[in-house]
Amino acid sequence: MAESDFSEISDTCQWELPDYEPWFPVSEKSNPLTRDIDKASPNHIVRLLAACDAQMFQKETGTTYQRLFSDSVVRTMLEVARTVEQILRDPEDSLVVLSGCGTSGRLAFHMATCFNRALRDMQQKTVYSYIIAGGDRALLTSQEAPEDDPKLGMLTLEKLCEGKRHVLFIGISCGLSAPFVAGQLDFCLKHPDIYTPVLVGFNPVTQARGETMPGYSLTFREVVQRMEEQRGQRAFIINPAVGPEAISGSSRMKGGSATKILLETVLTAAHTAAFTNTHVTHRVLLDRMREYERVHSITYSHSDQIATLLQTAGLRHDNFRQTSDINFRQTTVVQMLRLPMFFGCVCFSLQCGGRVCYLAWGSLGLVGLLDASECIPTFGADYEDIRGFISGGYQDMDNIEGDLTPLGPQFCIAHEDFVGLVLPTVSDRDTVLLLYTCHDNISDVEKMAHRVREKTSNLHTLYHGLEGDTAVDSIGLLCSSVLNMTWPSSSTVDGLLHMWELSSKLVLNAVSTGSHILKGKIYRNHMVDLQVTNSKLYHRAIHILQKLSGVSLTKCEEALLKAIYNVEQLPEVITSAGVTTHTLTASHRNKVVPLALVCLLIGCSLSEAESRLESHPVVRDAVEACLTSSPGYQTSTNH
Repeated sequence: MAESDFSEISDTCQWELPDYEPWFPVSEKSNPLTRDIDKASPNHIVRLLAACDAQMFQKETGTTYQRLFSDSVVRTMLEVARTVEQILRDPEDSLVVLSGCGTSGRLAFHMATCFNRALRDMQQKTVYSYIIAGGDRALLTSQEAPEDDPKLGMLTLEKLCEGKRHVLFIGISCGLSAPFVAGQLDFCLKHPDIYTPVLVGFNPVTQARGETMPGYSLTFREVVQRMEEQRGQRAFIINPAVGPEAISGSSRMKGGSATKILLETVLTAAHTAAFTNTHVTHRVLLDRMREYERVHSITYSHSDQIATLLQTAGLRHDNFRQTSDINFRQTTVVQMLRLPMFFGCVCFSLQCGGRVCYLAWGSLGLVGLLDASECIPTFGADYEDIRGFISGGYQDMDNIEGDLTPLGPQFCIAHEDFVGLVLPTVSDRDTVLLLYTCHDNISDVEKMAHRVREKTSNLHTLYHGLEGDTAVDSIGLLCSSVLNMTWPSSSTVDGLLHMWELSSKLVLNAVSTGSHILKGKIYRNHMVDLQVTNSKLYHRAIHILQKLSGVSLTKCEEALLKAIYNVEQLPEVITSAGVTTHTLTASHRNKVVPLALVCLLIGCSLSEAESRLESHPVVRDAVEACLTSSPGYQTSTNH
């Protein structure tokens, strides 16, 4: 085993040590595994993401944190599953509500619509509903501001559940931090005769957010502590630690995957028990979660092919990274073109103004839509950079508000929208990925493949099939690369769909994250071009600035405010305003975090920082240039 392999193994558990970034909750810590992911080749990026995702399934070591397979976690899941089972057996005037913000809200939507569809297929009464902060438009675009409103969350829940006599409320907040969800949990605690609250997240209770929520007298931590007092009776908390994200704070990745694993395990077990007269047991839940662990293994066994997709989406000829250890900065274009694995991929990418389009069928369409929508706040991306399209559009989405296309082009999500609005301008610098399974209409997929192939050779597929399946061959011949996932035919249909979805999520997370790393949107393992559109992201931005610059949090906040308001001096009207006012202003500004960071690193004015960023369009390169010229460079890099 190479020395680097031993280093990565030791780094795997380093985050659990009590003195490792003790001022951050687990969900906001930087992952020791990925401290240099911004310099990694495509193959190594995928390898690092695989190692980070594997942390979800690590066993409890008897130290600080409970894990996914810990007895305490599985026991709580068991109680929640039995509560769902009771509602399924007697659904009259009952409801299971799943709620969250951002990624968590999108997963709440996905769980509710998926399991309602399963109930309709069995001619059973539907019992699930969802709430996402910002309404259905937040399913596809960033609507971060409503996350900060606990009263809005409470009122939305109260309105949805009017007239119900029993409500199981499942609030999802990966960091135990979203005020919108906290307000709902608090409301449930005040009405125990109707509501049973469940909190799903991935920090210990002691690490729940401690700041007072806007317009509210409580903190998230105080709400959770009240739940703790009733834990196991009238309230439930499912909060295993799954380790820091590969990109610090990017809970769309492990946080989203673990949410999907936990909720699907609980709800599937409840459905099986309710409709087959069996029992939900500890063993049933453990076996189900181990199936998801196998999904991780099967998916990342295709790391080379995933890396090919990643490099195609993210590279350009003058910033090329080979999957071998060759120094790409010293490699000429001629040398690169001699590499058969990369021939034809050099000019494709986000880096040279190209787009990445996911064209998917069935439930994989939703996976693609969610991954694409999350790139906007995470990487400061434009909605056209990475887009998802689902075969049946809003009919397949089955969202409460229905067709959202009148809201603008970013809400045009059907394949026919792609054909009419996007395909006419597709070229070889764009990347198109087809996502489908053996259960989809292969003829439809082949027709779309032919249409795309007429416009670009940069066509790829992600296909999920069963052992012995050969239906993909004709489509694969049209594509530059083919990623075939083969699954055991003994699995149930619903089980296969859930596995295919998680596998696709892991792949797309790798593609979108990796391509933005290669585009220079990440420095070390920090998102240095995030959008500061809610209080969580506001405080995250300040901590990123502090970690990279080494100056005080107060000075970092001052620099951030100057960048948000585009001023060299801060008047009292700005310093006395609340975070909500700051984030509302920031939502109309670009690159506020890079601007603030450049100012801090070299002590310059905003106008000079803007000039620096203009001369280094790649954000990572601009930060690197400033860091290397900063007098405190050695200090800040070791901070």
